[in-house]
Amino acid sequence: MGFFLETLLGGLMAGMLYSLVALGFVLIFKASGVFNFAQGAMVLFGALAMARFAEWLAGWGVTNQIAANVLAFIIAGAIMFVVAWVIEMLVLRHLVNQEAATLLMATLGIAYFLEGLGQTLFGNSIYKIDIGMPKDPVIAFDSVFQGGILINKEDLIAALIAASLVALLSLFFQKTNTGRALRAVADDHQAAQSIGIPLQRIWVIIWCVAGVVALVAGMIWGSKLGVQFSLSTVALRALPVVILGGLTSVPGAIIGGLIIGVGEKLSEVYIGPMVGGGIEIWFAYVLALGFLLVRPQGLFGEKIIDRV
Repeated sequence: MGFFLETLLGGLMAGMLYSLVALGFVLIFKASGVFNFAQGAMVLFGALAMARFAEWLAGWGVTNQIAANVLAFIIAGAIMFVVAWVIEMLVLRHLVNQEAATLLMATLGIAYFLEGLGQTLFGNSIYKIDIGMPKDPVIAFDSVFQGGILINKEDLIAALIAASLVALLSLFFQKTNTGRALRAVADDHQAAQSIGIPLQRIWVIIWCVAGVVALVAGMIWGSKLGVQFSLSTVALRALPVVILGGLTSVPGAIIGGLIIGVGEKLSEVYIGPMVGGGIEIWFAYVLALGFLLVRPQGLFGEKIIDRV
């Protein structure tokens, strides 16, 4: 029982990180109808900015690691805001009501541009983000289960950070005027515009929010894996989450991430040995593709045809 709970907890913690990346896809699609294939590049760009500025600030005399990380996060957040604003102003504003294929190609172009710009500004080496998360695991509940439950403290803290951001976003959408305007735009663009909600300003805000989400995701994944250009592929891990939860549902991104995180861990541990392992690599995609056959809009999503 203890081993099962240990695996389950590990899956939940991994699922929260998947949910964090998936939120970036959902927020932008929900508000503007654009499936943002540049989300992975935004994760990478934000992580690169934070890693490099933390390093540069240390060289400029900011010797306190906490202060350097906080300042680097603020600077990287400001950069992500500027990037989001420029993307909306120079690209997406001119593609309103264009075909889905056109918008897809635009986000792919943005992805390659951000990867190239990141390499130009910050270099192409592997960089380190050290935000002080403990690396050593800890054994808990040893008085309840024989041998206890092994918990990775780094994964636990990362999951708590992700959960806190999700909770803040939920409060933002539910309790603030801007959040309610974003929800109105997501429900019906024309109706929102008819009551005076400026669509372009809302789209800039949602891209900025998605940029901050990408920065937090990049900070966490960069701390775990190091900041390297393969970090942009983290977004691919979130695609099955988006499909399973629904492209238009923030709760779906969260629950879908938890389902896939738990499913990956349990299948790898209990079924993997029977088939030679490797299930964790493809489990999420097979689950998402199978679910598409039953409910194409996802668990909590709405049919895209209903939104047109």
